Amino acid sequence: MVSAPATRRAARSIRLLAGLALAACGLAGSLRASAEGSDAERTRFRQAYATAQQGGDAWRAQATGLEHYVLFPYLEAASLEHDLRTLDRARVDAYLAANPGLIPAADLRRDFLNELARRKDWVTFTAMYQPGLGDGLSCFALQAKLSRGQPLVFETDLADLWKKASLPNACDPVLSAAHDQGLLTPDRLWTRIQTAADAGKGGTVAGLAAWLPPEDAAAGQRIAQALNDPTSALRDAATWPDTPRHRQAVTLALQRMARKQSTVADSAWTSLAPRFSLSEQQKGAVLNALALFHATDFDESALDRLVALPPGAQTDATREWRVRVALARQDWPAALAAIDALAPAQKDDGEWRYFRALVLAKLGRQGEAKAIYQNVAQEATYFGFLAADRIDASYAICPATMATDERREAALLTEPGVDRAFELYSVGLQKYARREWTAALAGRDADTQRLAADLAFRKGWYDRGVFGLSSGEALRLYEQRFPLARQDGVVEQASQAGIEAPWAYAIIRAESAWMTDARSGADARGLMQLLPGTASLVARRNGLAWSGGDSLYEPTTNIILGTRYLSQMAARYNGAPWLASAAYNAGPNKVDQWVSARGSLDPDLFVASIPYKETREYVARVMAFAVIYDWRLTGNALPIGSRMTRIGSMYALPSPGAVRKPVSCPAPSVARPAPPTAPAVTQPAPAEATSAPAPQEPQS
Repeated sequence: MVSAPATRRAARSIRLLAGLALAACGLAGSLRASAEGSDAERTRFRQAYATAQQGGDAWRAQATGLEHYVLFPYLEAASLEHDLRTLDRARVDAYLAANPGLIPAADLRRDFLNELARRKDWVTFTAMYQPGLGDGLSCFALQAKLSRGQPLVFETDLADLWKKASLPNACDPVLSAAHDQGLLTPDRLWTRIQTAADAGKGGTVAGLAAWLPPEDAAAGQRIAQALNDPTSALRDAATWPDTPRHRQAVTLALQRMARKQSTVADSAWTSLAPRFSLSEQQKGAVLNALALFHATDFDESALDRLVALPPGAQTDATREWRVRVALARQDWPAALAAIDALAPAQKDDGEWRYFRALVLAKLGRQGEAKAIYQNVAQEATYFGFLAADRIDASYAICPATMATDERREAALLTEPGVDRAFELYSVGLQKYARREWTAALAGRDADTQRLAADLAFRKGWYDRGVFGLSSGEALRLYEQRFPLARQDGVVEQASQAGIEAPWAYAIIRAESAWMTDARSGADARGLMQLLPGTASLVARRNGLAWSGGDSLYEPTTNIILGTRYLSQMAARYNGAPWLASAAYNAGPNKVDQWVSARGSLDPDLFVASIPYKETREYVARVMAFAVIYDWRLTGNALPIGSRMTRIGSMYALPSPGAVRKPVSCPAPSVARPAPPTAPAVTQPAPAEATSAPAPQEPQS
């Protein structure tokens, strides 16, 4: 009997597959290759796959005639994965023998090995185990070895695992056995404690410290306390002895507290610094953290702290924040001095070239400023567009086209891995499609990679073009990198929501890169990365239908709700797309705090002062993408400044007769002179204050 949860899962799978399949329909007609499946085969496969996910053999009747279809092995794998708890080795071996080298076969082996470990069937596990399947299975293999009464050997069994800052739970019995066998000497324990502490893994440190000799265990636990609870660690530190391990714990606790509450960390530093004989490196690490996080809080002492940092305590992050604080204060001489103090590679970045020009203009050095603006304006970036606005220049967008090669395309489509990838995409199994794609193109030359990415774009698999054409001359392939996918839906829904279509396109491109099944660690879903709870509220507020979180994987639903949510964010900030973009990324409460503190700044200065690195870069990215999409839709573009109105000013949607900027491809300029050198970085900094970073590709 099929359980109710299984039935619900199957129903959701059918809805999801149908929705994803609809997103890909109608886009591949002229590119079909003989190796690809027919529409009828795909329809039957989707039906059989939904049945196979419920386990058993009922799917076989639906799959009659699909035995030679390229995705047929995925059907049996889905059934076997469902039935893992009852599988025997013979069925798994038969599948592996019939499908060597396939991704579902590798998954089945891995999952069945985990099931055998759960059963503690170590004999079968050992017979089927292969090295290189991950730390968890490596530790299960060591459990199997222990079950045979064989002792562990540190150099061959544990040395590689010992280098890891954290390990899965499967390793706990192995480490306990290693401890009981006397393999975890104090030196080895301290080596791994240091690795875990450097990675901020307080739980690992605490577990390892428990195995230290009594005279060392307290110091190890205090390092763990510093990582896990810096508040209590700093409170207790007044009673700690001044030993090397306790100095490390104090340093870590002060760095952690600086990130959480910089003023509290200040007080603790004042009281503890005389008590502990910290090394110059440790003092520099603490001063670095205090200066950096006072800077992200923009308190009154921030600039002085950053200027006063010893050379050995300075890092790229502290040098950048010295500039940001000076810009936020509109202290132009201090800002220029801070830009001059940047490392050479930093000075060459478009952001700091743009702000050097801005500062020079503020100081009356117009000729120098204009020359830098002209140089930056030749780049199709956020700062390039800002610079072009400053000198009333056209936007420098130099599109390229990619020649097709039908012979090579046809050959590529006949490769089994590429064929499977496109078919998986066609039937809506995008997670597997991306894995097949990556495996099929691993190690291939750049020309083949570009050819494949362009082919995927023309088949409607847009995210492959976005991710596959991301360097060198391929950056000029704007048609592929900024697709006008689902144009009617985006343009129409943006209009109905009262926002600009180029901005909606830019959000989609920044959020998901057109992966309809994108899902973040926070459970944001689909093209515009909406949280189910947020989407539900938006639907209710706008009188729209809502059928649950999985509906966000349907592009039409996602775009309808996402454009309404953008409209809601824009209304909160007088219609300003740039501030609404910041709120879309960091949340409106954070943006309200920043506006309250620095709302009088010009928009470019305000963006530069956003404490979250991710949000700063997100706003810049979205605003630049909006310019590019505007050009793609209309042939020219509204000035980037038109969407970056001053805080408190009303933003109005552009009228049909709005002044637009021409786009041109300028001749290459004379190379920029190399910037002067700056002091070398000798002390690593704590990570800059930031929200959780987005992955390069949203996870499925």
